[in-house]
Amino acid sequence: MAKFYGAIGFEVTEETRPSVWTPVITERQYAGDVVKHYRRLESGAGINDDLNLQNELSILADPYAMNHFQDMRYVKWHGAYWKVTGVEVSFPRLSLTIGGVYNGPTAET
Repeated sequence: MAKFYGAIGFEVTEETRPSVWTPVITERQYAGDVVKHYRRLESGAGINDDLNLQNELSILADPYAMNHFQDMRYVKWHGAYWKVTGVEVSFPRLSLTIGGVYNGPTAET
C-alpha cells in the first residue's frame, strides 16, 4: 500500500468585520495511506479530455480533522489540487475520496 503525506485544505467561514463573513482556507499536513488509486478520462465539450481521479486516501485524523471533516475542500497531491468529493469517518481515521481538479481558492492565493 502506498503512503500519502500532504496538505489538506479546509474552508471555514469567519467574521472578518462586523456582519461580514468571509471563507478562509487553512491547510494542515496529514499522513496516511493510498487505499485506491484509479484515474478516468472523460470526454467533454472542449478539445482535451477531463482527468478525474477516484482515489481513496485514509488519513490518521487529529481532533481538528475530526471536528472539521465537513469543511475539507481539497488535497494537495502530486503537485496538484484535487477536490475532496467524499469523507467517511471511521475513528481514528478518515477515508477521503478525491475526484477532479480543484479550481477554487487555496491557502496560497
